[in-house]
Amino acid sequence: MCATCGCSADSTVIRLTADGPEQRAADGHEHLAADGSRTVVLQRRVLEKNDAIAVRNATWLADRGVVMLNLMSSPGAGKTTLLERTGRDLAGGQVIAVIEGDQETALDARRVSAVGCRVVQINTGAGCHLDAAMVARGLTALDPPAGSLVLVENVGNLVCPALFDLGESARVVLASVTEGQDKPLKYPHMFRRADLVLVTKVDLLPYLDIDLARFAADVASVSPAARIVELSTVTGAGLTDWYDWIADRAAAAGRA
Repeated sequence: MCATCGCSADSTVIRLTADGPEQRAADGHEHLAADGSRTVVLQRRVLEKNDAIAVRNATWLADRGVVMLNLMSSPGAGKTTLLERTGRDLAGGQVIAVIEGDQETALDARRVSAVGCRVVQINTGAGCHLDAAMVARGLTALDPPAGSLVLVENVGNLVCPALFDLGESARVVLASVTEGQDKPLKYPHMFRRADLVLVTKVDLLPYLDIDLARFAADVASVSPAARIVELSTVTGAGLTDWYDWIADRAAAAGRA
């Protein structure tokens, strides 16, 4: 069992779902028994190994001028729907590749592949997050061209994904209005690591009792530098701001 988050996956399956055969890879994730006094040491060992691989991922991406964004949220916040809409809207311009993380199935990969994105599905089994080694294998399978955009849909979870650096260019946290306004305070580590917070499903606001001003203030209290964008994939509200933010990241990568 992993000392850092408690996941107990024995294997990870990677499927290349567009323009290529299925690929399977053994999980390099360390599963270590934690017995109280050794927990901190084991956590450090797991994270140090992950961080070393993340640095290699970041270098690999930078050498190609590829931007990789790590999308994190609780289940049902709208990550896959946003990826579908983004793939459709940016088709013919930005080259987009997607790494899909789920415990089981390739349902999300098929949805995103249908809008023209090249997709790798990573199934973590009982694991509750993607790690840098999994993403490294996904990047190898995708082989994104120079100047492209890689979007990582992490496993739905507001805890463990925040602990694992993937070598990403930026972290995006999605929070739907249906989840209420208290998530930044209840899950501060997740929001503290965010470069961008997307408030999703704002088309449902007329039917909910949520104070977005309070939500924004709570985000600012744990992550003063994080930008907040309110959006709806149904009405299109806020999507231009999302795409402009991506373009800014791509431009920064090009200058680097």
